[in-house]
Amino acid sequence: MSTTSKNGFDPAPSDTEGLAAAGSQLSTAPQEELSAPPALGVIGWARWFWRQLTSMRVALLLLLLLSLGAIPGSLIPQTGSDETKVELFRRDHSTLAPIYDKLGLFHVYSSVWFSAIYILLFVSLIGCIVPRTWQFVGQLRGRPPGAPRRLTRLPAHTTWRTEAEPEQVREAALALLKKRRFRAHIAGDAVAAEKGYLRELGNLVFHISLIVMLVAFAAGQLFKSEGDKLIVEGDGFSNTLTQYDDFKSGSLFSTDDMEPFSFKLDDFKGTYEVTGPNRGTPRTYEAHLTYSVGAYGKDRKTTVKVNEPLEVGDSKVYLVSHGYAPVVTVRDGKGNVVMKDAVPLLPQDGNVTSSGAIKVMDGYHDAKGMKDQLGFQAVFIPTFAGEGKGSMLSQFPSLLNPRLALNAYHGDLGVNAGIPQSVYQLDTKHLKQFKNAKGDPLAERLKVGETMRLPNGAGSITFDGVKEWAGFQVTRQPASGWALGGAIAAIFGLAASLFIQRRRVWVRAVKGDDGVTVVEMAGLGRSESAKVPEELGQLAGTLYDQAPGAPEPDSAADPSEVSVPEGAEKQ
Repeated sequence: MSTTSKNGFDPAPSDTEGLAAAGSQLSTAPQEELSAPPALGVIGWARWFWRQLTSMRVALLLLLLLSLGAIPGSLIPQTGSDETKVELFRRDHSTLAPIYDKLGLFHVYSSVWFSAIYILLFVSLIGCIVPRTWQFVGQLRGRPPGAPRRLTRLPAHTTWRTEAEPEQVREAALALLKKRRFRAHIAGDAVAAEKGYLRELGNLVFHISLIVMLVAFAAGQLFKSEGDKLIVEGDGFSNTLTQYDDFKSGSLFSTDDMEPFSFKLDDFKGTYEVTGPNRGTPRTYEAHLTYSVGAYGKDRKTTVKVNEPLEVGDSKVYLVSHGYAPVVTVRDGKGNVVMKDAVPLLPQDGNVTSSGAIKVMDGYHDAKGMKDQLGFQAVFIPTFAGEGKGSMLSQFPSLLNPRLALNAYHGDLGVNAGIPQSVYQLDTKHLKQFKNAKGDPLAERLKVGETMRLPNGAGSITFDGVKEWAGFQVTRQPASGWALGGAIAAIFGLAASLFIQRRRVWVRAVKGDDGVTVVEMAGLGRSESAKVPEELGQLAGTLYDQAPGAPEPDSAADPSEVSVPEGAEKQ
């Protein structure tokens, strides 16, 4: 069988055999070798990974993961803020606690996985911003592109004829567009103009603001400090590490960063609603302070309220709590005063029913001459319901009818064992409770001025009066202002990127075949919007009136009637 080509010539036998051999080789070639893509290599994979990391979808995904990662940090107790709650959670949830420990959920913001998301988001934003910034700078330095050949093909366009010269029309169009804050120039036979660069600027501001917020958040966590101090009226505080009752700070915090200031609590004033459904609700809640800044600073008076802190440099002193401190005098069996002080007690309810402990290191000598320590479990009631009513709960937060209930103990308080213990709790493990004459545990409820006498010549304790105390929190977070500024700038940048539209306008003026100038005007937006035809119509109407030698409006088409494609809404 012979093979004939399409042009009528027979191919040579050698050519036929060669084609058959080539076909045989192609058919037997491994399919994998034909379809296998070229290897990327290390550099290729690095470039691919960088493109993926700096893409917008990955940045949004990382931002979502960061938000989701902050949820357990808000719901689960954190070691950096409240170690006690973490220990209670471990005690109450023996199954979940080890899992949370492995996942780092008790210290979310310092965990490896949260830090990885944080750093990747930071790098992704920088990778997005740098090239876009250079691109935006190039756009600002450049000029709007020239007019397309056929302006009538653009989504919004209009045309009219005028007896003015093309140069006059172009000059009038250039002046008009610059007056409307377009960047405009004459390119050939047309005027090219562009407006709305603030859209891209807003986008850049938004992304830069996110970086500022991330940096401020990181700096705030690394350099922050936060301490609590309870101060009784008449006592003072100096901003040194040893003065705090509780203190925690970031990993890069240094004591050299602490502002040198001190203050004294002169008086605490609290008033409450006495009637109605809001009875007991605070009306006035303020602390009157005398403070000074520096070693030789002048004393100044100020008032600290709940949301009105004292600000010294980067530090803020907040009023966070309030309570009562009964003033007691403890005497030994010989009548010597071994303790005279105001003892702060902690509130237990909204009416400031308070409880705590009174510890006397130098108590008394027992019958064998051994020195014992004294301890009292104390409950303070600012407004007592009355004798015989049986209630040990306060009826109102103010000092209307104060009572101090005491249970007396003696023995070893455990303060010399080297084990930390709370000053508000009494460890009765090595203590014995005093007994009264009937053999019952010694417990009394004292009015102001009354005395509880201890048996066996152990001494006495007198309820002298009541002072008020205030709890303060001193915080230092130096980057909080940057975080606030970044948040505000991000809002404005996002608003600009959403509501400002970038658009271009071209005006072409050329002589027609009949010697009359034909004016074509068109506009184009980055996205579909009815505002582009509307703005183009206003510009065309103004230019129609300003162009020299323009004919009467009834002798030509109205240029404000802008043509738009079918389906587009014209305002």
